[in-house]
Amino acid sequence: MRTILIGGAWPYANGSLHIGHIAGLLPGDVLARYHRAVGDRVCYVSGSDCHGSPVAIRARQENRSPQEISDFYHREFTECFQRLGFSYDVYSKTSAEEHREFVREFHRTLYESPYVYEKETPQAYCGHCDTFLADRFMLGKCPDCGADTRGDQCDACGAVLEPETLVEPVCAVCHNPIGFRRSTHLYIAISKLRDELESLADSRPEWRKNALAFTKRYIEEGLRDRALTRDLEWGIPVPKAGYEQKTIYI
Repeated sequence: MRTILIGGAWPYANGSLHIGHIAGLLPGDVLARYHRAVGDRVCYVSGSDCHGSPVAIRARQENRSPQEISDFYHREFTECFQRLGFSYDVYSKTSAEEHREFVREFHRTLYESPYVYEKETPQAYCGHCDTFLADRFMLGKCPDCGADTRGDQCDACGAVLEPETLVEPVCAVCHNPIGFRRSTHLYIAISKLRDELESLADSRPEWRKNALAFTKRYIEEGLRDRALTRDLEWGIPVPKAGYEQKTIYI
């Protein structure tokens, strides 16, 4: 008997589910049912993503708190999955106390490593929405290929982007031009892990060809350090002195 972990995507709790959400999540349920049927021990998990800009913006639009918005849609999601017959072993939410405490304890440990450092960086800010924006809530043109893209990665050419390099950036919510404000954040030094990641990729010939190709491309182009914190108003507070007003970033 094998132990099988299946993790479904966590839908943002800022609006009702649609057929696209279900189409993306249904294969996980099919896999879970198959592995149970052949006698494997299965843990099929998912939950509602209750934090971040999407929820905060929706709350502002409806003059409600982010907690109220996320709790409302989490209840709606849970009912939908139950009525559709999804067989989750656990369906939780990021605002659950056990999740918040696990994430904060994980970050406390991470901050003690030599791979986390402080860095001042420009962060996208939408004056119209009056909020800082996560990278995926920026739209513009890719500085490498010129295609329309989000602020985190270009789907056309695969380039991993820094938000400030986006050409003609606008807010994905209101589509107004955005600006940038400098702020100090914690970063994880992925660039220091080149040898370990290269060795991992070389030792996994069973990975899909496109997964290996993308991994090796990112390594060869030069690994980029990524932010661990953001100036987002709704999220899990950073467990570090001086960062009390910031939240943990994905």
